[in-house]
Order: sequence, then C-alpha cells, then structure tokens
Amino acid sequence: MKKLQTQIKNIAKNLVTLADKLEKLTAQLESAPAAKTKAKAAPKKAAAKTKKKAAPKKKEAPKADSGKNTVLDNVYDVIARSRNGANIASLRSKTGLESRQLSNALYKLGKKGKIKTISRGVYVKA
Repeated sequence: MKKLQTQIKNIAKNLVTLADKLEKLTAQLESAPAAKTKAKAAPKKAAAKTKKKAAPKKKEAPKADSGKNTVLDNVYDVIARSRNGANIASLRSKTGLESRQLSNALYKLGKKGKIKTISRGVYVKA
C-alpha cells in the first residue's frame, strides 16, 4: 500500500514539473510570433505558375448488353418453365452453371422475391 502511495506522489510531482514546462513553452510561443511579424523579409517574386495536368479519366464499367441474358435471367427462365419446380440437378444441367454460380443466383433471386423454395433444393416461380 505504501508503495502505491509513493508512486502516486512521484507521479504527482512529475505532473507538476511537466505543467511548469508546458506553461514556459506556451509563453515562448506567444512571444515568438510577435517578434517575427516585426522583422518581415521583402516579398519574393512569384515563381512561374505551372499548369496542373488533368487527372486521367476513369473508364466506365462495361454494361451488360440488353440482348444477352444474365445468369439470373437464365436460372429464372428455367425455374419459370418448370411446372412442379426445378431441382438443383435439372438447373445445373439446363443452365450449364457450376454449383457456386447456381447457388449464388438462387440466393439473389430469392432475395429479390422472384422465386420461392418449396423444399430443400426445389424452387418455383414466386
């Protein structure tokens, strides 16, 4: 307990000395700008202005052609044509997509509310 008290006293002393140093530095800073403004150097000639180069234009992302169907359109068309719903195997064979692409497309269509899941792996048009 006594160790803590002595440590606290030492910290307090250090804080007091730091506060004194800080006050001295602020006083020096306040007096320094006033001295500099009195002894002002003659203005120098302005250097020749250089024109900035125009920033390079960003290329726009290529837009999907309106004539081509997207992956989501293809998957949705297959599901819409099926009467009793389309399962994963039939979707994979009819669209030619990998399993990851197919699951992403099904997820997005489900989020948009275009398809519903009847049972696990079977999807119908909403």
